[in-house]
Amino acid sequence: MRSWRQAWLLLPMLASLAAPAHAGQDQLQLKAAFIYRFAQLTQWPPPPQREFTYCVAGDAPLQDALRTLMQATPGGMPVHTLQLSEPQRVPQCQLLVLGAGVRGDLRRWQEVLADDPVLVVGDSAESFRSGAIIGLVIEPNGLAFRINQTEARRRGLALSYQMLKLAREVK
Repeated sequence: MRSWRQAWLLLPMLASLAAPAHAGQDQLQLKAAFIYRFAQLTQWPPPPQREFTYCVAGDAPLQDALRTLMQATPGGMPVHTLQLSEPQRVPQCQLLVLGAGVRGDLRRWQEVLADDPVLVVGDSAESFRSGAIIGLVIEPNGLAFRINQTEARRRGLALSYQMLKLAREVK
């Protein structure tokens, strides 16, 4: 039931991904759609943002999938995607995806972030346990996510109730 509700919540986003793809590409597009939706369902502290930057560390194909999604999605605010290899550029990000390539350096990325209002999405259960606000996890039934509400509040982010009730776990 929960997977159906997640798919329903993301249906408008998934429908915009019209290009045919194979299984690995489908999974990347689904992750990108989840990440995009997470940003829509998060409220950042004032002042209002004039542009939004998605940053991806350790997963270039996911950054490409996000960029493709941004091009297919109309919106009023300018949106950028950045591929990061070092944490020094993190302060210009509103959302940071920590991919598989940075698993060993999670603490270093977290230290640079300090208490900045950045929505940190980890692409593994390990990154979630290490302090990411949202952990995307591949399960036998498909893609699921876990939320660390305590970490979100510490960073000044307000996560939508809609997103919280769809999470596999909220701590």
